[in-house]
Amino acid sequence: MIEIIEGLPENVAAFKATGNISEIDYDNVVNPKVERVYKNFGKINYLLVLDTPLKNYSTGAWIKDVILGFVYFTEWRKIAIVSHGKGVKDFTNFFGKLIPGKTRGFLSDEVEAAKEWISQ
Repeated sequence: MIEIIEGLPENVAAFKATGNISEIDYDNVVNPKVERVYKNFGKINYLLVLDTPLKNYSTGAWIKDVILGFVYFTEWRKIAIVSHGKGVKDFTNFFGKLIPGKTRGFLSDEVEAAKEWISQ
């Protein structure tokens, strides 16, 4: 399940992923919030707190995630990914250099730092 993280500035699309993730999570939660942020601000600050293993993402969820990335490819202002694994943090920091905007990975104990960074 993906839930919206409340309490951040309006220009931030912030989410927490727990348990099993499906394409329905993108259709009902992620995509509508990202679209609202884009329509209201023109650029998107995106925070994803991964509190579930990546293996819990269905194939449909991965496809929706990739499509989301391409649809707004030039509209990402900042992307922060928080996870338990250093590998996800390192992947985010490395491959983030290949897309527009700023990208940064954080470990789970850095979630407050991620919220602060994405809110700036």
